[in-house]
Amino acid sequence: MQTVLIIVHSPPYGNERMLSALRLASAISTQEIETVDLRLFMMSDAVTVGLPGQTALESGAGLQFMLETLIEKGVQIRLCRTCAFARGIAELPLITWLAIGTLPELAKWTLAADKVITF
Repeated sequence: MQTVLIIVHSPPYGNERMLSALRLASAISTQEIETVDLRLFMMSDAVTVGLPGQTALESGAGLQFMLETLIEKGVQIRLCRTCAFARGIAELPLITWLAIGTLPELAKWTLAADKVITF
């Protein structure tokens, strides 16, 4: 089994990096070649993807659905605590089963990962 960590810094809207990260995560989670422990850590403006009920824009349609599907498949997804507080969203309701993570947690995930991918 491989452990794959995807770290996303890019905001959910304005470019396609978040969409690309979630598309890759979806592809990894549905492949049947190998069992994968997949983890996503959202940092910087990427943490705002955790807010529910955002209007689906053409460049990011279905981000909440994609996150919920990944969560249902057992993918661990964390939003950086410091980044969430800096953007005033740490105390707001998040998409169900999303959690706030910490830098020490990211450090453990990074050291345990076989592959680290950043967007």
